[in-house]
Amino acid sequence: MKRVFILLALFLLFASCSTSKTILEHPITFKEQREQLTLNYLKDRYGLVQETPKIIPSMIVLHWTVIPTFKESFEAFDPETLPNWRPDIKDISGLNVSSQFMVDRDGTIYQLLPETTMARHVIGLNHCAIGIENVGGTNELPLTKAQLKANIWLVGYLKKKYDIDYLIGHYEYTRFENHPLWLEKDEGYRTIKTDPGEDFMKKVRRAVRDLDFKPLPAQ
Repeated sequence: MKRVFILLALFLLFASCSTSKTILEHPITFKEQREQLTLNYLKDRYGLVQETPKIIPSMIVLHWTVIPTFKESFEAFDPETLPNWRPDIKDISGLNVSSQFMVDRDGTIYQLLPETTMARHVIGLNHCAIGIENVGGTNELPLTKAQLKANIWLVGYLKKKYDIDYLIGHYEYTRFENHPLWLEKDEGYRTIKTDPGEDFMKKVRRAVRDLDFKPLPAQ
């Protein structure tokens, strides 16, 4: 009986995740300054000289903002240059952090940048990665079931749209240091990450296992 209940619960979760969702356009500021900073980042960090800040997505990276509301999270990403509250990475590049998508606590999906425009959200891999930020992520505001369902749906949507090989949590990014996708030139430029939490990643991976993402490089 317990097994039947578990199977039913999983079926209902996957069924709800497969429901068509709406992606709301809510673009961050991306004008001449941010575009030039992005091109500089591609050149200086990765050795990629490009005329446009375009990427070919081959990875999805899940994050949390550790900021309680969508409004405040958006306001943190919207400025084109780094604010003073990120002095630990200020000297690396003036380009502000961002992502292509942000999921609010009620599961609403917002698109902040075009999927093929580079966002600064993961060291070494921005040139090939689509970022999905989730509002919250603190002990007081853990990620919600609505966010889990939205992430599962969005991962499936992106996988079908692009030739994406990898799905990772931000905390797993250093596993790619010896992988061909890794382009970061500065061996000392690393930060320790925990987002979006191991439990959240396990649940997303379990739900999208039929999409055949490649296994992560060995640790």
